[in-house]
Amino acid sequence: MKKIMFDLKCIFLFSAMASVAACSSVPKKQTEEWPVRIIDAHTHTGFDGLPERSSGIIYSKAEYFNELDASHVVGAVVMGGREGSADEPTDHHVVHCAGVGIPVDYKRVRTGLKSKKYSCIKIYLGYVHAYPSDKAYQPLYKMAEEFDVPVVFHTGDTYSIKGKLKYSDPLTVDEVAVDYPKVTFVIAHVGNPWIQSAAEVAYKNPNVYLDGSALLIGKLSDYSKEDLEKYVIEPLHWVLGYVESSKKLMFGTDWPLVNMHDYISVFKKAIPYEQWDQVFYKNARRVFKMNELPE
Repeated sequence: MKKIMFDLKCIFLFSAMASVAACSSVPKKQTEEWPVRIIDAHTHTGFDGLPERSSGIIYSKAEYFNELDASHVVGAVVMGGREGSADEPTDHHVVHCAGVGIPVDYKRVRTGLKSKKYSCIKIYLGYVHAYPSDKAYQPLYKMAEEFDVPVVFHTGDTYSIKGKLKYSDPLTVDEVAVDYPKVTFVIAHVGNPWIQSAAEVAYKNPNVYLDGSALLIGKLSDYSKEDLEKYVIEPLHWVLGYVESSKKLMFGTDWPLVNMHDYISVFKKAIPYEQWDQVFYKNARRVFKMNELPE
């Protein structure tokens, strides 16, 4: 979420000069192109019409669709609030996760999954003071298996000082990934700053995926090129190398915490050109079963 220092020495132990070479070997003309198809796999729509405190983006339905259109984003996943929003968009290939807290409203989640109002389940590790293995969440994993929908975990830093970080360590996702091998799990924010742990959980478990949203938030124009490289580009490039598959990482922003266009511009510098369609589009389409979109 916010900019957090973490030891990048390990990045170079794993990727070294080969990673840098791979990143810089993409022809200049290609790096200046825009990904043809984009799904934003991590957005929020609890619209209040006010400027978001970090980015200054107006948190409104109109601005949401303006950014989708301006950035050529053809689909999006909404990480629903615990109660949802009366003004949630349902067009433009937008799908919604059922956000849950504790106690869990199992009836609301089941009804929403059955009616296809919800296409996924979102669990707020850290914000809610419980581990993924908490008994309150076990029925949700069974529902996810029954309805064949993914479960997304908030992991890493929290946007509130009331969050408790021991619960949002991505390493804790490993336990439920093993116990529920038929359920697809998504580690949001690549576990930032525990990026290496998140990558290992995804590498080890075939049913675990990553979204790379909100490694930095706010106005990216306020950051130096060195910071963008250090906190977004290098970590994402290392993750791709470590998990050994472009099918494990999804693009996401965490809108409205960051402008979609700006985050796309930085994110694509971490991804080899030939993997853009996989990371920016195909993975989210497959994980969230957005079958109305073309393959």
